[in-house]
Amino acid sequence: MTYVVTDNCIQCRHTSCVDICPVDAFHLGPNFIVINPEECVDCGLCLPECPEEAIQPENQLNDVNHHFIQLNAELAKRWPVILQRIEPLPEHEKWSRQPNKLALLQHGVDHGAAQPIFPS
Repeated sequence: MTYVVTDNCIQCRHTSCVDICPVDAFHLGPNFIVINPEECVDCGLCLPECPEEAIQPENQLNDVNHHFIQLNAELAKRWPVILQRIEPLPEHEKWSRQPNKLALLQHGVDHGAAQPIFPS
């Protein structure tokens, strides 16, 4: 089993889960983060750290979110590892707890020049 980032993270992208991850399994996208299932050690430490409750165990995903298993795996191959917490997206409060945000997911790798991805 692995943990999966779901729809609630889109347009919010809190990264408090990154600091607690013992294996650096998180990858950063423009408006979303994902967990690399090949790196995740199923410790569950990230679960309570997410203020959006966007992280779920893969075996507890409902039918609506089941496709996020494959999406996390695919995007983790394209996006860089994130090693430290960064600020959430500027309008995260507006998007918090809003449903059905998948259409807003940006698949590219433009993270914004103002936000560091790796520690200096």
